[in-house]
Amino acid sequence: MEKLPMNESVRPMQLVWFRDDLRTTDNPALASALSSGPVMALFILDEKSPGIRALGSASKWWLHHSLESLQESLAEIGIPLILRQGPAEAAIREIVEQSQTRAVHWNRRYGHAERMVDAQIKAELNAAGIPTRSHAGTLLHEPWELLTKNGTGYKAFTPFYNALRNSEIRPPLPSPAPQQPIAAGQLPSSDALDSLELLPNAATWTEGLAQRWEPGEPAARERFQCVLESIAGNYPETHDRPDLDGTSALSPALRWGHLSAHELWDALGRLASAHPQCADGATAMRRQLAWRDFCWHLYYHHPQLPDRNLRSSFDHFDWAWPEQDARIAQQVRLWQQGRTGFGLVDAGMKQLWQTGWMHNRVRMVAASLLVKNLQVHWKVGERWFWDTLVDADIASNSANWQWVAGSGADAAPYFRVFNPEMQAKKFDPQGSYVAHFAPLAAEPIVDLKQSRLDALEAYEQMKLRPGAI
Repeated sequence: MEKLPMNESVRPMQLVWFRDDLRTTDNPALASALSSGPVMALFILDEKSPGIRALGSASKWWLHHSLESLQESLAEIGIPLILRQGPAEAAIREIVEQSQTRAVHWNRRYGHAERMVDAQIKAELNAAGIPTRSHAGTLLHEPWELLTKNGTGYKAFTPFYNALRNSEIRPPLPSPAPQQPIAAGQLPSSDALDSLELLPNAATWTEGLAQRWEPGEPAARERFQCVLESIAGNYPETHDRPDLDGTSALSPALRWGHLSAHELWDALGRLASAHPQCADGATAMRRQLAWRDFCWHLYYHHPQLPDRNLRSSFDHFDWAWPEQDARIAQQVRLWQQGRTGFGLVDAGMKQLWQTGWMHNRVRMVAASLLVKNLQVHWKVGERWFWDTLVDADIASNSANWQWVAGSGADAAPYFRVFNPEMQAKKFDPQGSYVAHFAPLAAEPIVDLKQSRLDALEAYEQMKLRPGAI
């Protein structure tokens, strides 16, 4: 990009590039831009840049409606939203050349491929005389800020969490004030939202998503308030119960940035101070929020996390793959369809298909059945969750699947195999969750006792293979 001349007839603009931060409140990139001049906003659907993983179907549905909501929220403060698709580098270059952009602002991303894209764009813009301003707006702490005494990233959650809670976390930013609207003639062209083709062709599949969720910042803030008023106090007793509304259910809002992690952390702290009876619940919820940071911390320091076992010894495990075995392929299909014969797992998988979300306790149980009782590679389950979860993010999805498989950091011991029948008795004691999502029992696809013994034997054999640790 050549150094761009200034057109004195056009007002200089501040460009805010939205990515996974689709909100106006506590958005550092937006706040910085508004303090510097007139602002226009940009979102790029980039599935073409090297290494960028295409979104899953449920995520695309969520994104479509989130962009509709963001457009309305930005319009309320006088900011137009421009939509583009294709490689981000080309889109940014075209936007800058079509407008009088004075500076480009964004909140940082932490995936390796995304960081490479951002670095290339930053270098190109700086060479053209257009400064870039990157901000910390996604995580509680930057992954390079919290390190062990040896200067490396953490691999265990508890010491990471202790370091996080003992560190200084910035307070939320004030809500932005409206700016004077920008004349349409000064704006670059925008793609139509429908042209991004984010909505699945099978409209019937998304009916359940629409009944369960309202994507966007306003709905996220309503749920946020509900969590503070009625859920956080009882969180330690209810968050493991899929039959109750006992979790925050804010994971999609955090994944898409409708809600700031800083704001949630701060609000939970104030709740604990003002209402001591809620302190345990607020602390427990903060701990779950820290798990999200930990997953991104792992991914930043180990970019291979979505593709390779973090513990190399698991490279020697004889995983099953549906592409290589017809029987395994059939078992995986039954698992995906919620027809395993184990009520808690089937209810979770049907909840996932109907709503794009699954209770976290049930996610662990369903994942354990796949990777331990059936000995199917964790990447098979990770791919399915990536396509069907509205809150799918690459760090949490990969880290949590590896945690269950035993191949990741701070992983569950390989000998821990969740028993779905015992888990159901403990966490769905009245059977109401299973009755709601999976009332019709199916024939069990595997013997729990024998498959557990087979899995443990396979893990022992893995340890004996040459090169295994």
